[in-house]
Amino acid sequence: MKVRSRYAPSPTGKMHVGNLRTALYEFLIAKHAGGDFILRIEDTDQGRFVEGATDIIYRTLAEAGLVHDEGPDKDKGFGPYVQSERVKSGLYMKYAKQLVEKGAAYYCFCSKERLESLTSTVGGETITHYDKHCLSLSKEEVEAKLAAGEPFVIRQNIPREGTTTFTDANYGDITIENSELDDQILIKSDGFPTYNFANVIDDHLMEISHVVRGNEYISSTPKYTRLYQAFGWQEPTYVHLPLITNEEHQKLSKRSGHSSFEDLIEQGFVAEAIVNFVALLGWSPADNREILSLQELIDEFDYTKISKSPAVFDMVKLRWMNGEYLKAMDPEKYYPLALPYVEKAVTRDCDKKAIADLVKTRIETLCDIPDMIDFFEALPDYDVEMYTHKKMKTNSENSLETLRELLPKLEALDSFTMENLPELVAKYVEEKGIKNGIALWPLRTAVSGKQMTPGGAYEIMTILGKEESLARIRKGIQMLESSCN
Repeated sequence: MKVRSRYAPSPTGKMHVGNLRTALYEFLIAKHAGGDFILRIEDTDQGRFVEGATDIIYRTLAEAGLVHDEGPDKDKGFGPYVQSERVKSGLYMKYAKQLVEKGAAYYCFCSKERLESLTSTVGGETITHYDKHCLSLSKEEVEAKLAAGEPFVIRQNIPREGTTTFTDANYGDITIENSELDDQILIKSDGFPTYNFANVIDDHLMEISHVVRGNEYISSTPKYTRLYQAFGWQEPTYVHLPLITNEEHQKLSKRSGHSSFEDLIEQGFVAEAIVNFVALLGWSPADNREILSLQELIDEFDYTKISKSPAVFDMVKLRWMNGEYLKAMDPEKYYPLALPYVEKAVTRDCDKKAIADLVKTRIETLCDIPDMIDFFEALPDYDVEMYTHKKMKTNSENSLETLRELLPKLEALDSFTMENLPELVAKYVEEKGIKNGIALWPLRTAVSGKQMTPGGAYEIMTILGKEESLARIRKGIQMLESSCN
């Protein structure tokens, strides 16, 4: 049987990290086995539909490199791939009626008031456990109510006695008492199927072989099992994933500032690093490598090795991993990504590519760039104490002397380049018989106004250009003269 996995999101907003992991694992399972990865849009819950969310799904999958083989835009004979379009054909109602005929489902006409009377509170949560009241209706009574146009739902008929067992790829056989399962609604009063029912029908008709989802759905999986058994269909392989928590071991909330793919992109992370990081939230390769390309993930992925323990979303690790991807990134790919962040901090006319290259190996996220390079836009206010550096053996007096002596030599240069600046300073250091730091520390301080910079004096002065560099050096001399007097 060919491996066919599916990602079946609801268009309700940004793609949560947990959903991205599900999509990624579905993709890796299919591609590792040479199978097909299918995209199906589950929009039967019209109340939760968010305009533009379907576009977010397409965009996120594309940016993450999770190219689907089939979907709404690639019909390979199993469509439609949008559930609301499948509803129009009467598909789900047809299968629900088959279950009614088998005794595995029944019509329910209970009013909202009656259902509310069945609710109870368990652990602070409101639960409705349906009492099978309408199961006792005769066929004639049901037909009369339908003919009269009474609103109804169709419920799954789950026995109260016995147990239901299903098999998970990682957890093995799992048995649930039937008394814990409610007669879930399959067809709602508006004629739309519920998520759980439509999933089973669509997965079977689309020949899905593997279903990946969070382990919070383990308790409801027996309901799926009973539906498959009622139809006489083969169940797919279930792969339940561990919970993703934050650093405090609390469930990663959608309200978290880094809970979605879009959030992370906006925070300066790159798609490849996000995908690599998310792949390791519950799984790792046999050799415990941490940096893996998408193709390497495809080659190495083994869903039977997924952990059962909660996976911690470690932001420190993600930042490190993202930095590694930025360091290794091809310059032609890196610069377009970095440029918007450079332009946030530097609007003056200068070599922005050189600035971007300067920080490439020093940043962990693209958002680190502006604060690191803002001095290129304008010299910040700084304290002359910065000229004093014990390790470099500099202080205000010798820094002032150095800048005064270097200024006319720098003024005499035609332009500032990475060839003539080091040559000029090297000659000066040799003539004075001093260490490099005594000359370079005050130079860098004067042109940057910062203790730490992404490059040295030569790189900074080359980017700033002769005129701006000299203006900053003159200001440094003035500040030092004022402090020394």
